[in-house]
Amino acid sequence: MIQISEIELLRGGKALLKNASATLFPEHKVGLVGANGCGKSTLFSLLKSELSLDGGNCSIPKDWSLASVKQETPALEISAIDYVLQGHPEYYALRIALREAEQNNDGDTQAKVHIQLENIKGYSIEAKAGELLHGLGFANNQIENPVSAFSGGWRMRLNLAQALIRDADLLLLDEPTNHLDLDAVYWLERFLRAYTGTLVLISHDREFLDAVVDQIWHIDKQLINVYKGNYSQFERQKAERLLQQQAMFEKQQEQIAHLEQFITRFKAKASKAKQAQSR
Repeated sequence: MIQISEIELLRGGKALLKNASATLFPEHKVGLVGANGCGKSTLFSLLKSELSLDGGNCSIPKDWSLASVKQETPALEISAIDYVLQGHPEYYALRIALREAEQNNDGDTQAKVHIQLENIKGYSIEAKAGELLHGLGFANNQIENPVSAFSGGWRMRLNLAQALIRDADLLLLDEPTNHLDLDAVYWLERFLRAYTGTLVLISHDREFLDAVVDQIWHIDKQLINVYKGNYSQFERQKAERLLQQQAMFEKQQEQIAHLEQFITRFKAKASKAKQAQSR
């Protein structure tokens, strides 16, 4: 599990998170929400080990693999399916090793590589790459096209497929439904519901969050507030919490008013008593 304990994150001298704590358990699917600029992307960077804490501690299991979506895609000449397969480095390296062994007629190396591919279920990975591309809207005759042939929006779909090809322990997705049509969004919902790793998802699509996540982390006032359930359940719980806070505030105000009245009466009685003594 990932343990976030009383962390502090500063950006430009401003504290985005301060004394913030949360625990992320394996196989949970978390929706990360909050106002723009509250620190969602910064928390992502922390989980990706791209920045250091200004205070507190964030513990991530050393043996956990991580996948996230690249924000840019160069105009590469490799095929779309090869680009997606690069998202699984172990398989891709074995694939290259096998090709070289075949070219060199190296039977011993071929046998060893085949065993390694069997150990990582490598023979199903290329089929999975095709399924990912098809689910995200690519036609069968497009998957061998070079990456450079696709527009920016379609390249972002390639980046998403590349992040999904590996069964990572921790998957970080930031607005993954951008550039997707409705069919691809529904496909992605089904894929993520079946995903067996741990997911942290940033999205402004409430229906998508409802369909995928089982917990909400709400960044508010520099803290991470944890709510069980999907986004709609979070909104109800948040409303109930605000009502409780309002009721507590009103009760406190009544108690303060009552105390002030008591003090005023006490002072008045004390003043009258003092006047009586002076006579």
